[in-house]
Amino acid sequence: MATVILRNLVKTYPASEKNPAFTAVKGINLEIKDGEFMVLVGPSGCGKSTTLRMIAGLEEISAGTISIDERVVNDVLPKDRDIAMVFQNYALYPHMSVYENMAFGLKLRKVPKAEIDARVREAAAMLGLESLLDRKPKALSGGQRQRVAVGRAIVRKPKVFLFDEPLSNLDAKMRVSMRAEIARLHAHIGATMIYVTHDQVEAMTMGDRICVMKDGEIQQVAEPLALYNRPANLYTAGFIGSPPMNLFRGKLLQEGSIARFIEENAKGAPVAIDLPPDLARAGRNHAGKAVVLGIRPEDLHEETAPRFGATATVKVEISEPMGSETYLYLDSGSTSFIARVKPTAIHAHGTTVHLALAPERLHLFDSESGAALT
Repeated sequence: MATVILRNLVKTYPASEKNPAFTAVKGINLEIKDGEFMVLVGPSGCGKSTTLRMIAGLEEISAGTISIDERVVNDVLPKDRDIAMVFQNYALYPHMSVYENMAFGLKLRKVPKAEIDARVREAAAMLGLESLLDRKPKALSGGQRQRVAVGRAIVRKPKVFLFDEPLSNLDAKMRVSMRAEIARLHAHIGATMIYVTHDQVEAMTMGDRICVMKDGEIQQVAEPLALYNRPANLYTAGFIGSPPMNLFRGKLLQEGSIARFIEENAKGAPVAIDLPPDLARAGRNHAGKAVVLGIRPEDLHEETAPRFGATATVKVEISEPMGSETYLYLDSGSTSFIARVKPTAIHAHGTTVHLALAPERLHLFDSESGAALT
């Protein structure tokens, strides 16, 4: 196990005949604790896989430093960094059995045969592969192949495990199963793991902490629930959560001791809500200015009648029954948003409903910078 520290890490790809120079990672700083499961999450092109490949030594570092177990590894070869990487495409040798694939790296390092056998069988037992050790990869399902790739990393007993979107080739049901297996594996061996994904559900369910990235920069690093409940900016608020946070653009008006958010450009009745005292204090310097109000779909509740300062009257676009709950796709006249309500709350297209916005669950953001007002 080891601590991994990134300091002012930069990756710039030089200009070519067809493309200008491009900076994929822009001076990020991140500390991954010993034994931590850190997830790097963000959309395609945000720099997360490039960061992982620099940690692995597969990409040259343009500037900054990477330290593993208090040793700067910028100029250390990948094979000497004591890391193991699990790739998206499994990268198994098709002519070798499961046993041989898992043992191959140890044979190259001239580990004694008895120790190789013990490590392979221990990893196979951990991953439920004991009955598959004699099979070739072509005789395995996608989930089984991915478990072999993970097992091949486990037998090396590295200081750091790196996962580069390992579940993206699996179907939805298998992804859920493998998420649980990798989480159990981390709990069992307690190793430092860095996991890259574009799927924020994977990030929320697996990580001890999550690092949200966008355009080569870190937006926020926090534990999953802290990230969900206290997003640092508009980007994190809109990215984390399924369905994502609803965001309403408007102005903050001060009327005596009451701070009220009023949605702008609404064709009908605008979303208007009185802010609770703590949020009113947070926005006291933004009175009369453009702000963004955020609220999660599960924090919207149906009311039988409108209540001034507490509800929004909106039209239903679609009702999507999920069994345990219903998603209402709504339109305020200027904003489309989603409410997660009780399973029996199914409405026809065009129906008018009254929604209460839980005041203690509101979020307020600066419209220009996107920063949370707290």
